[in-house]
Amino acid sequence: MDDELHERVREVIASVPAGSVATYGDIASVSGAPSPRLIGRILSEDGHDLPWHRILRADGTPAPHLLDEQLQRLREEGVLADGQRVDLRKYRWQRDPGDDAGLGGLFQLRLA
Repeated sequence: MDDELHERVREVIASVPAGSVATYGDIASVSGAPSPRLIGRILSEDGHDLPWHRILRADGTPAPHLLDEQLQRLREEGVLADGQRVDLRKYRWQRDPGDDAGLGGLFQLRLA
């Protein structure tokens, strides 16, 4: 993985606002990463300063080893889970096209 992709992934994760969640796949798609697994790897190795708790699995659940802390952090932001699952239809991050400029044109490149 090159440094540019690594930084794009970090920028996209950092842009997920409080009260919203995204999936590993959402972040991979927006950043141009080849796999959602790469997002998890970046978060585990270099995500301590990012809002890692806002990134969930495709079914709306946290990784098992992060479950309690992740759901607690999300609750503090107003994201409520039904058991251990967050309703992605309700809380999933909906990017505002006006936010594209804040990511260095990343979205324009991906949509062109």
